[in-house]
Amino acid sequence: MQSLTPSSSGINLKSLIRTKIQSNRVNPNRPVIRCVYRFDAANAAVNTGTANTNSAGHVGGSRADWQSSCAILASKVVSQQQNAEKSGGAGNITAVNGHKATMDLDLVPIDNQPKPLTITDLSPAPMHGAQLRVAYQGVPGAYSEAAAGKAYPKCEAIPCDQFEVAFQAVELWIADRAVLPVENSLGGSIHRNYDLLLRHRLHIVGEVQLPVHHCLLALPGVRKEYLNRVISHPQALAQCELTLTKLGLNVTREAVDDTAGAAEYIASNNLRDTAAIASARAADLYGLHILAEGIQDDSSNVTRFVMLAREPIIPRTDRPFKTSIVFAHDKGTSVLFKVLSAFAFRNISLTKIESRPHRNRPIRLVDDANVGTAKHFEYMFYVDFEASMADVRAQNALAEVQEFTSFLRVLGSYPMDMTPWCPSRED
Repeated sequence: MQSLTPSSSGINLKSLIRTKIQSNRVNPNRPVIRCVYRFDAANAAVNTGTANTNSAGHVGGSRADWQSSCAILASKVVSQQQNAEKSGGAGNITAVNGHKATMDLDLVPIDNQPKPLTITDLSPAPMHGAQLRVAYQGVPGAYSEAAAGKAYPKCEAIPCDQFEVAFQAVELWIADRAVLPVENSLGGSIHRNYDLLLRHRLHIVGEVQLPVHHCLLALPGVRKEYLNRVISHPQALAQCELTLTKLGLNVTREAVDDTAGAAEYIASNNLRDTAAIASARAADLYGLHILAEGIQDDSSNVTRFVMLAREPIIPRTDRPFKTSIVFAHDKGTSVLFKVLSAFAFRNISLTKIESRPHRNRPIRLVDDANVGTAKHFEYMFYVDFEASMADVRAQNALAEVQEFTSFLRVLGSYPMDMTPWCPSRED
């Protein structure tokens, strides 16, 4: 590499800029700056003073002065390029400071640079749930799909064959949210999802309550007298047990993964002796006929779903909030009473208490000597209470709960579903 040492008298920048069209080597519309710098200590003192005081554009010997000179040159090159474009020509800078060309620095037009965000770019915020990918368990036509549409009206619903897959879809960034059932007013809690809430690190960011209207579906032309079997999700079978008996159906009842999946199975296998318990939308999707509608044992049949996300939301106090926690203790049922008293003392209403066996330690001996046969189960307790984590009462209650428990985790603090619902389709 060849380099020239700046002289003590300074170098005139104007005499160093040469414009040349090289159509056979580079793009004629792209300016190129080529420059080399080498610091010479012998001339540093002279050049430093010259570069800072000489208005003719001398280049100093220090690196800072050299960088300043390059910036000046860059601005001149842009100006010359604009002049060349106006005149139909093109410019190519082959040397700077009298040095031979060794490095190309492409100048990107200013108009192509990304612009900084402004306050107008941040507001108004997009609608909650817009363009989100929401995972649910089941196939199209499932009640979970309807719950996902109620929670996020403009979402892209992603069906999953198992609850575990829906959790993992959010954790692996395949989906933005998951909407999963946790309890039903007739069938009780969906224990599998309570266990998965503890196993995974997702956060509850909302809830939605969906009225469930079950229908008895079969292939077109099939009558109830021809049926030998009814298939559906175990919860749906339990919710329609009495009604199926009243209809006089002496049929075998088999459990499958989900309600809409049962309808799909009948349609794909052309089963004319089997009916499914599913939604009216499932009948439309899979070409089935509705033999009976509203066959749930209780018209007030509601399933509660929770919305899960990778990050929690910020709790607020301007609207009703609910908080879900899970805890474990080591000292018997007396501790459970103390934990619940922490909420009762602060007038915080509990909406859900669910116990699940402790997976890592399901059995505990009563005596300290680890002898004898007196044993009982160890439990994890899930509690939902009506308060936001931004509420001082809730903060103080959890601080007291932590003193009595060996494990405490907040699953989420989220807005309550306050939308009205009707118990039956006719209402």
